Amino acid sequence: MSTIYEYSAILNNGQEVSLEQYKGKVLLIVNTASACGFTPQYEGLQKLYEEYKGQGFEVLAFPCNQFNNQEKGSDEEIKDFCDLNFHINFPLFKKIDVNGDDAHPLYQYLKSKAPGLLGSKAIKWNFTKFLISKDGQVITRFATATKPEALAEPIKDALNA
Repeated sequence: MSTIYEYSAILNNGQEVSLEQYKGKVLLIVNTASACGFTPQYEGLQKLYEEYKGQGFEVLAFPCNQFNNQEKGSDEEIKDFCDLNFHINFPLFKKIDVNGDDAHPLYQYLKSKAPGLLGSKAIKWNFTKFLISKDGQVITRFATATKPEALAEPIKDALNA
């Protein structure tokens, strides 16, 4: 597969969406968790979304429970947590696996296009971020510790490309 538009995913509400609906937009795809030391990054992700959504930017959040059981809740509980604590209004998807045999096909693709440190394809922890160009290509991968506010310049560059 040559772009992310060839994949689909299921939103938190159970609706399946083709990622083709995001064609022409810059995307930040993030695996998230509600009980992680990095969970406050939701706030920064929401700020980025508010700042750039009018210019064709979207954040796509994929909850995952593969890292120290930090996303134990149901899809409904995850949404309630995000609404209550961070008031996010970017798309929140159904909980998925990002590593292993059951990894979501989108994440298999993302990891193959933007390996991590030393060429490792595995996602190391929650809040790993992938920046996607307007034409559906993976631009780069950002580590968990990279704060959302540090992504403003790369996002602006992608929007202006």
